[in-house]
Amino acid sequence: MDALDRLAEPGLGLLTRVDQLLAAGAPEGHRLWPLLRRMQVLPGDALRAFLDLHPAPLATAGHAVRRLVPRYDEACAALTDRALWSGPAASAYDEARVALLRHLDEGPESLVGRLESTAGYADALAQWVEGSRLAVARVLAEVVGSAEAVRVHAGTAPGAAPGVGIHAAAEIAARVLAVLGVAYDGAETLLRQWSPSLTESTWRGSPGAAIQYDGTLRLGR
Repeated sequence: MDALDRLAEPGLGLLTRVDQLLAAGAPEGHRLWPLLRRMQVLPGDALRAFLDLHPAPLATAGHAVRRLVPRYDEACAALTDRALWSGPAASAYDEARVALLRHLDEGPESLVGRLESTAGYADALAQWVEGSRLAVARVLAEVVGSAEAVRVHAGTAPGAAPGVGIHAAAEIAARVLAVLGVAYDGAETLLRQWSPSLTESTWRGSPGAAIQYDGTLRLGR
């Protein structure tokens, strides 16, 4: 359990009241409006969705992908030695062997290169989730104990006069949505950075010449 988990209950309780007050609309000209247009969600619902993000599953996925690499290393080891035979078939086999080695593990576009990139992306996402959860926890700790929170509770109490607490709710919503917006910007940045390394690994071997079956085949050392 991290800081955000511990603040989830009081944070959601406050933001549910904030959403209730903002259901009728935010104050005109308030800095909350651009955030609402961008995020397309009220802060309570935004927080509920974000609470489902945890770094552990992403880190576990990265480790699982890396555990596949030794299997490719074994396949590459089996293909490393040249065949002790000669002739057209041997030449064709050697061309295929070299091409397959290249496809399996030669550079970032190989299968192993893509595995390592996928694992790296999972690690980067795990770090993003961890850092973002900490940032959201910090802003929740600030707003839960703020004077605005007191006014929001007063504005949502039974019998409260219309409009009481609306400005306080808008302030809290703006602070929370701003932090969540920065968090999602980070996720989009990661996707742009890693996308070129996450594309499908395509076959890079040359077609080679047609195999001649009427040539001489020599076996031995």
